[in-house]
Amino acid sequence: MHRKLTPFLITLAAAGCTLQTPEAPSPIGADRGVGQQTNASSADASPGQATRKTLSTIPAPVRTAGDIGSTGVTGPATELERARVAQAASARAMPQPPRMPMPVPVPIAPSPESRERYHPIDSNPVQLVREAPISTFAIDVDTGSYSNVRRMLLAGRLPPKDAVRVEEMINYFPYAYAAPRDEHPFAVHTQVVDNPWRAGSRLLRIGIKGEDRSREMLPPANLVFLVDVSGSMNSADKLPLLKSSLKLLAERLRPQDRISLVTYASGTQLVLPPTTGTEKASIVNAIDALRAGGSTAGASGIELAYRTAQQAFIPGGINRILLATDGDFNVGVTDFRQLESIVEERRKSGIALSTLGFGTGNYNEQLMERLADVGNGAYAYIDSLMEGHKVLVDEASSTLEAIAQDVKIQVEFNPSFVSEYRLIGYENRLLAREDFNNDRVDAGDIGAGHSATAIYEITPVGAPARVDPLRYGASGSGQTERAAGEIAYVKLRYKKPESRDSILIEHPVHDRLAKDIDTVDADTRFAVAVAGFAQLLRGGQYTGSWDWNAVRAMAQGARGDDPFGYRGEFLRLVDLAASLGTRDPQAAAPVE
Repeated sequence: MHRKLTPFLITLAAAGCTLQTPEAPSPIGADRGVGQQTNASSADASPGQATRKTLSTIPAPVRTAGDIGSTGVTGPATELERARVAQAASARAMPQPPRMPMPVPVPIAPSPESRERYHPIDSNPVQLVREAPISTFAIDVDTGSYSNVRRMLLAGRLPPKDAVRVEEMINYFPYAYAAPRDEHPFAVHTQVVDNPWRAGSRLLRIGIKGEDRSREMLPPANLVFLVDVSGSMNSADKLPLLKSSLKLLAERLRPQDRISLVTYASGTQLVLPPTTGTEKASIVNAIDALRAGGSTAGASGIELAYRTAQQAFIPGGINRILLATDGDFNVGVTDFRQLESIVEERRKSGIALSTLGFGTGNYNEQLMERLADVGNGAYAYIDSLMEGHKVLVDEASSTLEAIAQDVKIQVEFNPSFVSEYRLIGYENRLLAREDFNNDRVDAGDIGAGHSATAIYEITPVGAPARVDPLRYGASGSGQTERAAGEIAYVKLRYKKPESRDSILIEHPVHDRLAKDIDTVDADTRFAVAVAGFAQLLRGGQYTGSWDWNAVRAMAQGARGDDPFGYRGEFLRLVDLAASLGTRDPQAAAPVE
C-alpha cells in the first residue's frame, strides 16, 4: 500500500501541498448535545462550500521519521522511499517559481432542452376499416405545442419529436368556419379532399366552431392566478414575462370581475385576495411585487388556489384557476399521478384549471398539458409578450369561458367505400368505443369562439393500401346498403356547462363531396399544410416525399386574410425548419 501511495504523495510534496487528515471522531454528543443542530451558516451552505469549509479546518498530523509522505501512516520505510522523501525535501529547500493556480474544470452546460420533459408520443397507426371501423377521441383545443415548437425553431434547433403534437399545431390558428345556427353551442363541418402527400388517398377534415361571444357578453369572472415564484422562475422568459402578461389581462378586467393572486415557492401565500376589476392599481402593484426564490411546492399552491376560488365562487359565472409556471415541482407532492388526482378531484366543485407554461431548460410540458386536461381547462405556452396578448387578450373569451364540456367525437367508416384510415394527431386523447356513450368519462372542453380541427387520412376501396387485408376478414357491418353514398358517419357528444347529461349530434359524410385540394377553401388548405409540417417535424413517417417546399407552397397559397400575422409567421418557421435540415433520429427528452 505504501509503494502505491508514494509517487502521488511525493508529487504533492514537490508542489508544496500537504494532505491533511481529520482527527479521530469524537463520541456522539461529546462536543454538543445529541440531536443539536449544526451551525446555521454551515447548514445553509452549498455542497461545494461545505466541503471547502470542512477541509480548511482539519488539523495537520504530527509527522515522525517513519511517516510516508503526509498520510499519517507510520512504520518502517524502504531505502527507496526514504530517498524519494529526501529528494522531495531537497527540492522544497531550493528557490521555487511562483505556483500558478490549477485550472478549475468548468462544467459543460446541458443543452437547453435536456431537462425538459415531454410525454412519449407514438403516431397513430393505420387501421383497417373491416377490423376496426370505429374511431373515438376527445376534442382538444390546446395550443401550447405550437408556441413551444416556435420557441425552439427561433433558437435554431429542431424540437424533440415528442414536443410536437399535431392537433395543437393545427388548432393554434383561427379558422373561419361558419358559426352555429341552431340550438347547439357549436357547428360541425366536414370536408373531403385529395391527400397531397399520398396519391390515391384522401383527407377527411372535421371542423368545429364555437359560438362567438364578445368580452362584454361573458358572465362575471372569478379568476385565481396561481403563480410560481420559485427560484427556477428567476429568468427573463419566466417570471418577468409572466408579470407583463398578467398586467395585460388586468387592464381588461370589468367591474363585475374578480381576480385573486396566489403564489407558491417553498411556501404558499395569498398575495391578493379577491379584488374587483375596478381596483386596477392594487392589482398591478401586487403583480409588480412578485419576486422569485425558493423551492417549488406546487401541490400546496394548487390546494390554496382552489380554496380561494371556492370562497369567491360566482354561481353561473366563470370560475377558473390559471396556473402559471415552468412546471418544475420539486417539493411536497411531486408525483405526477398524485398531482393529476388532486386536480381531477377538485374540478367537481365547478372550478376549472388552465395552465400557462413559461421558460426553457427545465420546462415540464407533460405536467402542464395533463393538469389542464384533467382540470377541464386549456394549456397554452407563453414564449413572448405577443403570445401573452394572444392568449389573455385577443382570445380571452375562449380562454376563460367554456360553452361545451366533455366534447367527444366518434367516426364510423363505411367499409364499402373506405378500406383504411389513420387519425392524424390526438394520440393522447383517444377513447375506447364504449366511452362515447358514457357520460362519466371526461373529455375536452370548447371555449367561446374556439375552433377545433381533426384530420383523418383515408384510403378509398380499390386504391393502393398501406396494410394488407385479412385473408379471413369479417364482412361488412350490414349497414352498407342503407348508408349508400356515405363514406363515414360522424357523431359528437357534449354537455352544456353544469349539466351531467350529454347531447348527441350526428353528421353523415358523403363521397360525392370530395374535391381536389387546390380548389377548396383556404382554411382547409392551410390546416393540411400545418398537419404536414407537424408530421415532418416528427420525422415524416407517413408523408412520403412531401417536403418543406411543398408545405410552404401550400401555406403560402392559403394565407388568405391574416389580420394577426399568424400565418405569415408560420411561413417563416417553415423556412427555419428547412434551413435546419432533415430531422435525424432523435430521442424524446427525458420523462420524469
